[in-house]
Amino acid sequence: MLSSAEAGEGSTGQALAAMGRSYNVPMNAAASDPALRAELDAGLAALGLDAALAAPLLAYLALLDRWNRTYNLTAIRDPRAMVSLHLLDSLAMHPFVRDLGNLADLGSGAGLPGIPLAIAVPALQVTLVESNGKKARFLREAARTLALGNVRVAESRAEALAQPGAFDAITARAMATLADLLAAGAHLLRPGGRLLAMKGVVPDDEIAALPPGWQVQAVHPLVVPGLAAERHLVVVGRAPH
Repeated sequence: MLSSAEAGEGSTGQALAAMGRSYNVPMNAAASDPALRAELDAGLAALGLDAALAAPLLAYLALLDRWNRTYNLTAIRDPRAMVSLHLLDSLAMHPFVRDLGNLADLGSGAGLPGIPLAIAVPALQVTLVESNGKKARFLREAARTLALGNVRVAESRAEALAQPGAFDAITARAMATLADLLAAGAHLLRPGGRLLAMKGVVPDDEIAALPPGWQVQAVHPLVVPGLAAERHLVVVGRAPH
């Protein structure tokens, strides 16, 4: 049911337009491009994150670019666009995972938002749930290459993952409704666990269609450096009896 995340890429063209820039820089050149590093450094600073995170994040981006040529992991191919649309977009939710012990990233695809969050919050245990074999192989290689000891890969559909009640929170950038995300992953949540759904505009219709027993606990506007498009984190939990 959950597509692995071309994560929010159904609106890639609009997002690129909102950035007001067009990027066509090959990754090999961009990896040593001072402007790309400066953009990432500025984004990390705007998010209140350590500049030391830039090196592992760029290593992840380089690995993603290399694998993307063969496996089509993401439709976004311009490296500087990836900084805002992948890295900083994922990291914008970092304040809301710092109190968690673990997190399941459903339909993780290329590892978004799970890998950037695992890099930024090393105390957080992140499980990347991905049913596509090629993408799961990339995720395992990324965790190995980047020495991310707090990342594990579950090659499975979220619905079939036999870890009931194992997670403090589930998240996704997949283009799925709140109801679909809960149908796929609610069984993974411990009592008191939450769905942290990354959305563009506030999804009022999806909120109105939440299944019985679930309610929105908060809607947090997210500011993604370099991106003018709306972003929100919708927090969903079980309704009190």
